[in-house]
Amino acid sequence: MALNRWLFLLGALFLIGVIFEVPVMVAFPTMLSVVFLVAAWWQSRSLNGMEYKRSPYYKRSFPGERVALQIEVENRKWLPLSWLRVVDPWPKAVGPEDEELMAPSHVQDEGYLTNIYSLRWFERARRCYDLIFRRRGVYRLGPARLESGDLFGIFECQKEVEPTEYLTVFPSLLSLKDLELTAEDPLGVRRTRRRLFEDPNLPMGVREYQPHDSFRRIHWPATARTGQLQVNIYQPVSARVMIICMNISTFARHWEGVNPERMEHLIELTATLAYRGVEAGYQVGLISNGTLSNSDQPFRILPGCSPKQLSRLLEALAGVTPVVIAPFERFLLQEAPGLTYGATLVVVTAVNRPELGEALVRLKRSGRRVIVFSVAKEPPPFIPGVNFLHRPYRPPAFTPERSPVSMSGTQGHDNMLKVETTKRDGKQAKIRGGVPGE
Repeated sequence: MALNRWLFLLGALFLIGVIFEVPVMVAFPTMLSVVFLVAAWWQSRSLNGMEYKRSPYYKRSFPGERVALQIEVENRKWLPLSWLRVVDPWPKAVGPEDEELMAPSHVQDEGYLTNIYSLRWFERARRCYDLIFRRRGVYRLGPARLESGDLFGIFECQKEVEPTEYLTVFPSLLSLKDLELTAEDPLGVRRTRRRLFEDPNLPMGVREYQPHDSFRRIHWPATARTGQLQVNIYQPVSARVMIICMNISTFARHWEGVNPERMEHLIELTATLAYRGVEAGYQVGLISNGTLSNSDQPFRILPGCSPKQLSRLLEALAGVTPVVIAPFERFLLQEAPGLTYGATLVVVTAVNRPELGEALVRLKRSGRRVIVFSVAKEPPPFIPGVNFLHRPYRPPAFTPERSPVSMSGTQGHDNMLKVETTKRDGKQAKIRGGVPGE
């Protein structure tokens, strides 16, 4: 409503009433002018000092899990609000359990979480919801739109609340039964001639004590038997470093498109291998020719032994998009010189092209140890010195009807590796980052 136009009209009526000495035409415009001025003043200050806060218990979780959400609105001023409408854009993939709570939106797979409040001075209101993380991805929340106005409902105003937030849904983890892997170590234990590290679980003899030896290595029975200090000798092993190289392509030619189900299976397989590697004590890294959300560059996560390394890996896999930056073979050869020497390269691919075999031969000649996990239909060609694990992807024979936002669901979630969706144990908190709300 244009206040200036109304004031001009009321001023004209007031002058007419004064000129013709009509009391009603003088009093009525005067009262309306006062109401309009108060309403305009109220409207201009209604959204000052307003705070809007979303507080999910976890910002990162696995598909199928329920996460508590608390929404808080606070009026931090003396001026009360007769009404306040909060419209928050919300992805349906991480929406409330009751989908009817969300208003429809013009954006696909997105709705509006709308709440209406009436707040007095310095009053705070809270609303609680149960979110369901339905599909892998990184989802943006906000910015929320606050709408309010004056006490009489004449004028309205609105503003957007920053900053935006993100909810991350990790990929599901496959079970050992699905992968047909051994429960100990999917990569096995290998000896090496280079004494990079020694494994205390693999003793190979004793020798005389030297000044630089630690007292922890002393073999006391041999010392008592010989009368001289003897220390243990352990089997040297290679560095326990594993770098997963994921080929995000699902067809031989990237311009043919993408198979969403096969790509999700590929990401779940990569996440499972990363989880198994970290649990087995490997320093796990990850490279891929795909891109992350809100990015146009391939990503690289260097191997590390940080307690949050697994969380970084799963968070990166959660944001993988089907956009292919470069052919995987060329990308792998370009990245190989910068990878840790002595690390085990685990190639995960859904396409077995001849160019990939040539790239693997070049990596093998340069002294790299390569293991290939293939989920393609056809078996990969035999390459001497390269360990191939062929696990072809088999789509489910019957797929139940799902909502438009439910692509990956919770397939294989009941048999996840030591990850239970019904428990908030220390391992789950470790994967999420260790702090609720992160």
